[in-house]
Amino acid sequence: MPETPITARLASGERSFSFEFFPPKDDAGEAVLWEAIRRLEPLNPTFVSVTYGAGGSTRDRTTRITAAIARDTTLTPVAHLTCVGASRAELRQVIGGYADAGVSTVLALRGDPPGGPGTPWRAHPEGLDHATDLVRLVRGVSRFTVGVAAFPDGHPESPGADHDARVLAAKAEAGAAFAITQFFFDPAAYFRLVEGLAALGCTLPVIPGIMPVTNIAQIERFARLSGTPLPAPVVARLDAVRDDPAGVRRAGVEIATELSRTLLDGGAPGLHFYTLNRSTAALDVFADLGAAVR
Repeated sequence: MPETPITARLASGERSFSFEFFPPKDDAGEAVLWEAIRRLEPLNPTFVSVTYGAGGSTRDRTTRITAAIARDTTLTPVAHLTCVGASRAELRQVIGGYADAGVSTVLALRGDPPGGPGTPWRAHPEGLDHATDLVRLVRGVSRFTVGVAAFPDGHPESPGADHDARVLAAKAEAGAAFAITQFFFDPAAYFRLVEGLAALGCTLPVIPGIMPVTNIAQIERFARLSGTPLPAPVVARLDAVRDDPAGVRRAGVEIATELSRTLLDGGAPGLHFYTLNRSTAALDVFADLGAAVR
């Protein structure tokens, strides 16, 4: 596997920090996205990633924005790639398009069921069933670096933590170079996952995903959809300021900063911020952490 800025940073022991965006639905949303990208660019993050929409619905916009980041900024883009609604041939075509655009890293995901979270998973008749299969496909047809997802609070379809660790180890064996977790709020859940992985002899770097809360209703909805529990202390802190939007934002930044410090102090290889296409909260957490992220 060729060395990339991501694998080089992780191998060196330097902390990685990165930001995630989602493809906007319209031109106005895209303007907001680019404003956030430009505000974060001077921080020189290890990489930025661009997601697919639900069911792969924004694949074309994702590939276009990822290509533009590679072409028009100094940032290293990581493109999301999911199995949802795509044949093997279509996946190879997307991989080729990323390569033509100068992208060299993808995050390989199975993706949510086509019917949405909580519905049965159905693979494309000519597609793939698991993220592990997608890692193998990407590695088999390209020299891309491949990242994968990890789930500290457990994958919604998983029978338990041991299974989650085994699946993550299988992704590493298939060729994954790093993992990014779903957002979570309990640092103990992250450390349990990493310890379970180590017990299997797997040294895959697992970068924790951090989502600063700026809107209580939004984070509650995300938590329901993803199966990520909100710990009682977090709920209590947010409830105390529920009727004060500025207070919610302050509490969200404080919670994210405290979580980030605990993770870094415990040996996490870096942080991945879910920005929701708004840079301010992520910038505030980054500033509060100061030298800890350097």
